[in-house]
Amino acid sequence: MTQDTHTGGKYRVKELIQYLMENMQLDFQGEITLDKVRHFLREDDSRESRKLLGRLIEDKGVDDMLITLADCLKEEIRTGVSEEVVGEQLRMYSDS
Repeated sequence: MTQDTHTGGKYRVKELIQYLMENMQLDFQGEITLDKVRHFLREDDSRESRKLLGRLIEDKGVDDMLITLADCLKEEIRTGVSEEVVGEQLRMYSDS
């Protein structure tokens, strides 16, 4: 095997990895509805909770939030998705 073939092979593997990372999808299992969100937030009277719930009511459900959250968290897959990252993304969604 020549060096060019070996380097070319490594390049193709890196290219495949990059393609897979760019096209990875994040999904949420289980059913989440506006009523379920209300249930989770029922005892949370914080500004953040009220703002998120208001935005979900304005959007007439959770679909837009889930799509936005999945798209934004996709960028975090490389560095790690944590509770803090998810919370920050929800705050950004509420503010938009």
